[in-house]
Amino acid sequence: MKKKSSVSNKTSENPVAVPSSVPKHIGIILDGNRRFAKRLMLKPWKGHEWGAGKVKKVLEWSDRIGIKEITFYTFSLENFNRPKREFDYLMNLFVKEAKEISKDPKIMEKGLKISFIGKLNLFPKKVQEVMNLLMEKTKNNNKKIVNFAMAYSGRAEIIDAAKKVAEQVRQGKLDISQINEETFSKNLYIESEPDLIIRTSESRLSGFLPYQSVYSEIIFLPNKLWPEFEEQDFINCIKEYQHRQRRFGK
Repeated sequence: MKKKSSVSNKTSENPVAVPSSVPKHIGIILDGNRRFAKRLMLKPWKGHEWGAGKVKKVLEWSDRIGIKEITFYTFSLENFNRPKREFDYLMNLFVKEAKEISKDPKIMEKGLKISFIGKLNLFPKKVQEVMNLLMEKTKNNNKKIVNFAMAYSGRAEIIDAAKKVAEQVRQGKLDISQINEETFSKNLYIESEPDLIIRTSESRLSGFLPYQSVYSEIIFLPNKLWPEFEEQDFINCIKEYQHRQRRFGK
């Protein structure tokens, strides 16, 4: 068997070589921001600032090794139950970061297509506006896709897809005999299936892309909080992925 290429951890001045076995799509569950802030004896929600900065770093690292799509699990439906002060802080932070991204010329230069998936209508109007701004501005880019799962629930996604399929059947646009994995997938928030999912802080998926992740390789980092996630951790996850044999049930 031909030995897989491996990723070497090099600096940005000396870019990482792109081996053939690098995952095309990575999903990342961001967890541990609040606990990180508590360690520093700060208000729990202050940790989200470090978390937002780490997302930017991961995008840089992924560029260097040729990752074509990343999906960040950033805000679940359950997160709406957070204390109001924390929720308002998060929303203001998101709007601030999103506006900065929209003004960054590198987004268009790099051909980033930015998408938000989930029940976006649940967010305050100012958040929805900045989401729509970014999606509209980048909709024709095709070099790299960055998805943010916001107000997301895997079960809700599957239920929403089932409703869409049922409505198509009701309208006569789809025959029941035509319902299969392919037609169902087209009605999900995203069709693309992650090759690799990384989860910091815990060892569970927490409802992240349950339909799309059936054959994803999963790496849990229970002892690593999201703001502590560094480039070497990222490279180690890619190396671990490369050494796994993906059999897809065969």
